[in-house]
Amino acid sequence: MLKELQIQTNRLNEFIDITDKVQKLVTEGGIMEGTVTVFIPHTTAGITVNENTDHDVQKDMIKQLNDTIPYENNYAHIEGNSAAHIKASIMGFSVTIIINRGSLLLGTWQGLYFCEFDGPRKRRVFVKVMNG
Repeated sequence: MLKELQIQTNRLNEFIDITDKVQKLVTEGGIMEGTVTVFIPHTTAGITVNENTDHDVQKDMIKQLNDTIPYENNYAHIEGNSAAHIKASIMGFSVTIIINRGSLLLGTWQGLYFCEFDGPRKRRVFVKVMNG
């Protein structure tokens, strides 16, 4: 089962919790055991699994990424968004999560985050749910 989510981002850099949206697709698909792969088809956005209880963690991650990879740094890329490409490559473009008893098998404090580095934009997220 392949599904697509639409994400509207609101800031240049932001992390958006999409855990519930992905879980809903798993539930709707009726998959009790298997895997789900979440893929980001953009070169200036990424995906990560991280802390979902204290939202300061996402703020700290964005701050550190911005400190390490500043938006302006005499990059050669003509579009002026090289920092976004670098950050997205560091975060990665896909994650695979185990489905156990119909639920995403995440740790107690884990959530699934869409990572925007060149917003605001309308973005797509592909979700492939596999039985097994």
